Amino acid sequence: MIIRQEKEQDYAEIYNLIKTAFETAKVKDGDEQDFAVKLRAGETYIPELALVGEKGGKLVGHIMFTKLNINTPDGIIETLLLAPIAVLLEYRNQRVGSLLIKKGFELAKKMGYTAVFLCGDPAYYNRFGFRATTEFGILNDCGIPDQYVLTCELTDNALQGIKGTVTLQ
Repeated sequence: MIIRQEKEQDYAEIYNLIKTAFETAKVKDGDEQDFAVKLRAGETYIPELALVGEKGGKLVGHIMFTKLNINTPDGIIETLLLAPIAVLLEYRNQRVGSLLIKKGFELAKKMGYTAVFLCGDPAYYNRFGFRATTEFGILNDCGIPDQYVLTCELTDNALQGIKGTVTLQ
């Protein structure tokens, strides 16, 4: 599988990939494809961290990391939000999602980011080092149950001693 940065000419295929992938997802809102479009058009978009997985010329997976702030009493700390990640049903359980996450982490670390947040299933994301944000003293103000708001430190102790709040879009 080739992992590469998304291109403008991929946008329609990515939209359909996300929509199709989430039709069979355990947890979904139904508008994940529109959420990706909104993120791409916003100020938090990082083109270098919007990746696709391609097999045989077909896009089979997509991941996007965008800027996310931790609001602390001492100011703002810039981190990343992983959302969305999508893999077509017929390519699941073939490490497509894992490879996209690992490549995204690698690139994010090179760019100087130290932590990633997401809203998702702990049973899946724990294998990548994600833990509940509340373990670090970081809360969310979106009304999402705490057990689903997760974070992963990209560098050791990146979140040690940080107390604050994140707003997941």
